[in-house]
Amino acid sequence: MAKLPVLSARKIIKILTKAGFVLVSQKGSHIKLKRTVGEKTWIVIVPNFSEVPFGTLSSIIRQAGYNKEEFLKRL
Repeated sequence: MAKLPVLSARKIIKILTKAGFVLVSQKGSHIKLKRTVGEKTWIVIVPNFSEVPFGTLSSIIRQAGYNKEEFLKRL
């Protein structure tokens, strides 16, 4: 299994918007992104940090409906 790099919130949001996610709202330092395909909807919350922790990044990838390899291909 591939190791996840240290990414900023800006980079994560850029990757997710290229994948079809749309910025919905921001509350404090948390940014909400949403993607709808047919009847399926994914909502992802990304903390606006300069370095997102590995566990948080793993959770974001899971919430977005991807696995680590699929996400890393989008880098």
